[in-house]
Amino acid sequence: MKESGRKQGAPSPCAACKLLRRRCAQDCVFAPYFPADDPQKFANVHKVFGASNVNKMLQELPVDQRGDAVSSMVYEANARVRDPVYGCVGAISSLQQQIDVLQTQLALAQAEVVHLRVRQTASMPNHGVGPGSPSSSGSPSSRLMGSQFRPTFDMDTVVDQANLGESMWLC
Repeated sequence: MKESGRKQGAPSPCAACKLLRRRCAQDCVFAPYFPADDPQKFANVHKVFGASNVNKMLQELPVDQRGDAVSSMVYEANARVRDPVYGCVGAISSLQQQIDVLQTQLALAQAEVVHLRVRQTASMPNHGVGPGSPSSSGSPSSRLMGSQFRPTFDMDTVVDQANLGESMWLC
């Protein structure tokens, strides 16, 4: 049988050295972060940043920060492979849009809850106590009765920003 060129029992080269077709030295800067069993990880980083640039970045960083740097480079490289134009900025933008939509939905749901509470309070009998009477229960809904069904709170500005503010109170 033919020898593979490596000594018996020697570890296989890291994914970076395999891709670059070079001998993996014992002090290889890539080896701890790009194991041989995950070659695509380095392939994407190499495609986006280049092996020389990655090597320089890792050499300049303290050893305790290299893992985080590699993790960031892998994330950015994978995002660039999926979306070559925007990369991870596209993912961030998409998540921000989802947050905006969900905040608007939350504001609408909160406004609807307040509206339903006001309607429920208005349909309940007074038991001889007027809406502005100091002897009322002091609950938030009874205070709303005295403020002519128009609650004021921070959420109003969110609903107004979505051009939905006044239409919620016309019911």
